[in-house]
Amino acid sequence: MSIINSILNMGSAVLMPVIFFIVAILVGVKIGHAFKAALLIGVGFSGLNLVINLLLDNLGPATNKMVERFGVDLTVIDTGWAVSSTIGWGSSIMIAGVIMFMIINLVLFVLNLTKTVDIDIFNYWIFLLVGAVIYAATQNYILSLVIMGVLFILLLKIADWTAPKIQEEFGIKGISFPHMNTAPWVPFGIITNWIIDKIPGINKIELNPKKINEKFGVFGEPIVIGFILGLLIGLLAGFSVPKLLSLSINVAASMVLLPKMVDILMEGLNIVRKAVEEKLKNKFPNREIYIGMDVALISSDPAILATGLLLIPIALLLAVVLPGNKVLPLVDLPSLIFILPMMGAYCKKDMFRMLISGTLMIVCILYFGTDLAAAYTKAAQMSNINLAEGIHQTISLNSGATTPLGWIAVKIGEIINNFF
Repeated sequence: MSIINSILNMGSAVLMPVIFFIVAILVGVKIGHAFKAALLIGVGFSGLNLVINLLLDNLGPATNKMVERFGVDLTVIDTGWAVSSTIGWGSSIMIAGVIMFMIINLVLFVLNLTKTVDIDIFNYWIFLLVGAVIYAATQNYILSLVIMGVLFILLLKIADWTAPKIQEEFGIKGISFPHMNTAPWVPFGIITNWIIDKIPGINKIELNPKKINEKFGVFGEPIVIGFILGLLIGLLAGFSVPKLLSLSINVAASMVLLPKMVDILMEGLNIVRKAVEEKLKNKFPNREIYIGMDVALISSDPAILATGLLLIPIALLLAVVLPGNKVLPLVDLPSLIFILPMMGAYCKKDMFRMLISGTLMIVCILYFGTDLAAAYTKAAQMSNINLAEGIHQTISLNSGATTPLGWIAVKIGEIINNFF
């Protein structure tokens, strides 16, 4: 386990280039081109991480201040996706789970039951986290593994099904997203989009950076939208003028830099993807093949970023007014951006439609989190995570457990365990 953890601790900026370099060599890419592709992927991931951390590090203090100003006093604390990933990788089902995922993907691909080859190994933690919560709730090791395996299969199928639409909307090729933090929300986008299309007048509303740019000129450009949203969040946080301007500039920088980092990453990915496709299609002719990747690749879209920022104050407001909610949104507020992209593809990347769908998603997240807090907290304790003093129950807004599929999986586990 220590060896696996050491490898994972290198982070995506090191781990993913190594994986892609090995894959490139295995599929016949010349060593020089493989090395260049790996470097581009490493630089792209490093740049993504730097810009995302810039955004999250600046939004973190702002969201904390917003919580203080709103006087929110709730008992289940959102400690963030980083804690969730530690629970997943630190759980007793980790090794068996990782081996199981790799075998499942290989078997399904060889049998032509999936088009996706999921190499996003780091994000296996999302499935492992759900398994750890099921295990904490049931103390049934085998049942937890079985349900995790079923979830992994479902996500591969969802990735296959959603790939054409997402590739079309985001202008990418050969990539799919078996990403459990994000994929289970796709029905919300489909339903929201369908309902809005049926409402006269409302269905004419178009709110996206391109339309805003056409109407307001420079004030509709992503850099300006980011600056304005930074100002809004800073004002809600009660920041002083220097802090307000610093936050606004850094949010604007993120809106500009994230797409550029993705371009670098995609340049490297495309070298390997084309070689993988050629190699696999020689072995599996007439097969369409997708490379399973992290949803961060499509989170850099200006409409996604802007909608995610707007959802931060909405999430805090919902936490206060929803009856029965016990979750205090905190660490994962800035990470709400990453639950939107796959759903957003089915909302035409329209900010108005994504905002409505995103609001409904947050309502579900808060109630799922309230319901699963006890099991999630127990899972954290079983993974030897020491919660800060004063935190008695915890959850993460951006985790597989607080998605519809994750919540249903835990409930099914409890029902089966109680029945037998």
